[in-house]
Amino acid sequence: MTAPLRLGTRGSALALAQSQLTADALTAATGRPVELVRIVTAGDRSAAPVAQLGVGVFVSALRDALLAREIDFAVHSYKDLPTGAHPGLHIAAVPPREDPRDVLISSGDRGLAELPPGATIGTGAVRRIAQLLALGLELQVTPIRGNVDSRIARVHGPEANLDAVVLARAGVARLGRAAEITETLDPMLMLPAPAQGALAVECRADSDLVELLAALDHAPSRAAVVAERAMLATLEAGCSAPVAAYAEFAEGENGDEIYLRGAVISPDGTRAIRLSRTGTPADAAEIGKALAADLLENGADTLMGSKE
Repeated sequence: MTAPLRLGTRGSALALAQSQLTADALTAATGRPVELVRIVTAGDRSAAPVAQLGVGVFVSALRDALLAREIDFAVHSYKDLPTGAHPGLHIAAVPPREDPRDVLISSGDRGLAELPPGATIGTGAVRRIAQLLALGLELQVTPIRGNVDSRIARVHGPEANLDAVVLARAGVARLGRAAEITETLDPMLMLPAPAQGALAVECRADSDLVELLAALDHAPSRAAVVAERAMLATLEAGCSAPVAAYAEFAEGENGDEIYLRGAVISPDGTRAIRLSRTGTPADAAEIGKALAADLLENGADTLMGSKE
């Protein structure tokens, strides 16, 4: 019998769910069995805010295990990856992306506009905090850490102490808790993080799995992520900076087009620069770079603070 491929994953419920979906898809597509190998990352061991821990805190241990040949491939939340390419490693596939939008889960089934002034709303992302403050709703925004289940428990659990939380829809859906979503937030109000909702399937560049794993690749999802992350990389902003991007596909006169929206928001929400660019999927990276240049030309670097 063929030995199972070893898929490295973080041990959180969401990471395991994402990795199991990927394992099942690979087995269905290729017939190869897959076993999950849990890896503890620095981000899992610390309760400090992600902005303090730095870029790559959730992926470095997985990459170390890959390079040490302790695992055959790894699955990451794409938005956790540093923007620079890793020598010796290869993103072999970007599976079909989940809905990248953010969602609100609140007590009393109240939408964002229905929360009263002074309502407490929790989120761990500088990007979300900045955009919530920019809405001018007089909400008390509280930085929080923890997994999806623990964050929802702060609204609906027996020891609930928040009126609402904002989370990525993809994570809530992958854990089977989409029914608890109060409101899916319009990107006009809350633009997602670059690559939110997307997974990255990574292996060693010299691995004989490169071609096998490519069976999981979804070209539109990859193109959208490439555009968003090219913008992020050109801005030289880390994953904890108040930067947002969302690439959508639209029908153009000559076929599919990418419509990329990007924003940089000051941490206190008082200033924001929001611009967009369009182009073909083949030019995804160039669209992202051009949009970043437009944002910088309009003063985006003054809003991001210290760079990663």
